[in-house]
Parts: sequence; C-alpha cells; structure tokens
Amino acid sequence: MKIFLCGVSCVGKSSIGTQLAQGLGYRFYDFDLEVERFYGKSIACLKSKFLTEYSFRKEASIVLKKIIDENRTNDFVVVLPPSGLHAPYHRLIRTTKGIVIVLSDTPENILDRITFYDDDSNRIPKQLTEREKKLYLKEIRKDITYYKSFYKKADRHVDIAGLGISGSVEKIEELLRRKGGLDC
Repeated sequence: MKIFLCGVSCVGKSSIGTQLAQGLGYRFYDFDLEVERFYGKSIACLKSKFLTEYSFRKEASIVLKKIIDENRTNDFVVVLPPSGLHAPYHRLIRTTKGIVIVLSDTPENILDRITFYDDDSNRIPKQLTEREKKLYLKEIRKDITYYKSFYKKADRHVDIAGLGISGSVEKIEELLRRKGGLDC
C-alpha cells in the first residue's frame, strides 16, 4: 500500500510516519529531506530560485515522481509538506493506488511541537515568549484554515488530538484495517 501523510507544519507527520512505516515494514520517505538530498540544497535555498511556490512544487515534484516510480511494487509511507495536495503533487499522487491521510490536531498541541530551522535546514533551539506563542498560534490557525480546502482531496482525515505518536499510529493502522488495506 502507498500511504501519503499530509497536514500542517508540526502536526507530527514525520514522527508518526516514521513509526507507522517501521511498524508496517514499509519504506519511509520524508519528502522535504528527499528533495534536499536530490538537489543537494536546502528547501529554503531551492525556493529562493523560484518566483512562485507553484514553480518550486513543479520542480520538486520530480522527486515525488521518482519515489513513486521506483516503488511501483513496494509499500511505502511518504510524509508530504503542508502543500502536499496542491498541484502538481496531487496529480502524481492520483496516479498511484495509494491512500492520502491528513493528520489534524488542535492549534495548541501543534504549538507545543513547533520547531524552527535556519535556511540550511539546521534545527534552531528556541524558547517562545508568551507574545510569540500568541502570534504563532494565530499563524497555525491561519494555516489550518488555508489548507482546509486542499485537504478535502484526501481519502481520510485522522484527528490525533490528545494522542501521542503510538496512539496516532494505532489509530491510522485501525483506519487502514477498516479500509481493507492491511492484513489483521
């Protein structure tokens, strides 16, 4: 089975996707990391070369096509960026017999997991002030609202609020079993 996980930034896609893939014995791909490996540059550096997000996604979709083509007979989990259901990514995903799952959580839980990276994709340790927390919470809510219409294209939506990584993985596995995609 081909599984594509999508959701807003810091919802937990990478952590959940890694554990899900390990538990199922599937290959795991973090799309952003694969793009950086393929081009030998950070996402920020790559994006700076394009005038629009669409132009960047069109170039990056080469990597998604490569993952799909190289795994026609393999099961995998791909963690997509928040824009993972925008064109041209969505066009490629539709060519597979995979399932797209959008993960959602409360803005407050997402804020608790927020991480920061520099332009070279190195993690930046940062302690947020109360003012910054309010501002980021507002931005997270805006992202959830913005992506909502794109996420309607997904096959399934999984609310992971209040669940840890293991609980989230169990919920996804149960959903897949009900769909008939996993052996019991």
